[in-house]
Amino acid sequence: MCLTLSLASKPCIGASNGNLQSRKSMSTTAREEVITAPKIPITLPGLTKHGIPHTNLQVQDIVRRQSWPNNLAKEGTCRKPRFHPTFLEEAYNKCRNICAEYAKTFYLGTLLMTEERQKAIWAIYVWCRRTDELVDGPNADYMSSAVLERWEERLQDIFDGRPYDMLDAALSDTVFNFPLDIKPFRDMIEGMRMDTRKSRYTNFQELYLYCYYVAGTVGLMSVPVMGIAPESSVSAHSIYNAALYLGIGNQLTNILRDVGEDASRGRVYLPQDELVQFGLCDKDVLSRKVTDAWREFMKEQITRARFFFNLAEEGASQLDKASRWPVWSSLLLYRKILDAIEDNDYDNLTKRAYVGRTKKLLMLPLAYTRALSKPGLSSR
Repeated sequence: MCLTLSLASKPCIGASNGNLQSRKSMSTTAREEVITAPKIPITLPGLTKHGIPHTNLQVQDIVRRQSWPNNLAKEGTCRKPRFHPTFLEEAYNKCRNICAEYAKTFYLGTLLMTEERQKAIWAIYVWCRRTDELVDGPNADYMSSAVLERWEERLQDIFDGRPYDMLDAALSDTVFNFPLDIKPFRDMIEGMRMDTRKSRYTNFQELYLYCYYVAGTVGLMSVPVMGIAPESSVSAHSIYNAALYLGIGNQLTNILRDVGEDASRGRVYLPQDELVQFGLCDKDVLSRKVTDAWREFMKEQITRARFFFNLAEEGASQLDKASRWPVWSSLLLYRKILDAIEDNDYDNLTKRAYVGRTKKLLMLPLAYTRALSKPGLSSR
């Protein structure tokens, strides 16, 4: 839950050395559950904060399926895989080491969680990272639709208790220990497909859908693991929405941080109609020249990212007490990235906003203090 972390610009951890297990295609079934972007006209003045309605994303269905009574039905169709305890311990330790190496701040936040929840979150993080690396990793040049289809078939095998390798086994065990639904995982793969065929976004609704696929889904995956505080009177649906919003805010922040880097690859993850509103176009982004118009444009983009973080805060304290620290750590860290863009005078075209190690460490006590706050009693 967001667990949503930056999955871009990092070393590769591999997906079984690139060998993806090929099975009978299930892509047709999977695609039936994937949402395509509805055509929503922009009629609001200024920069809209309205994304895709969550009813279109079938969030309520995911919430229902990820409740324990409904999720237990899967036990009747799939038997929990049996792994040797030593093998399983090694699998989770590998996930732990990967998380500790590539997501240090978030990893520290997970240390207050129960052991079972820690292992599950590490397994989810590793699967998300490996999925992202299919498109953005060192082997991305070999990416094809067939690779993603095989990865999706492999995901189904994980949920059916037939993991391909040790890291898959950790997630397969997690799936049977917690009420996880496969749809957010499939939707993340759809986000990778979108990345392979799309390098421009007409409006914020299109960009919001992309952010949901690649980051909002992580929040939906994580809530069942992190748990909802017993004393919370806020609806589960509201808490899932908050988790999704944290993913949206984090991904918008990733985009703003990486504008220059993405431009060097010919990619512009900014709403085209909003660039026009500020007298800008792709050429201004690709030329990587910071102007007053660019600064004003960035101010509005940062304001919108913070808006989603504000929405996310409403759900962060509704989680189980032991699970809140990593969520608040992620939330505060990404806010600091936005601050760093401002400190760079909105130059994210030639500079990469960076939060130093000292600032990260100083942020952890504040995140811990926020994690101690009691759940509110009202729902949006």
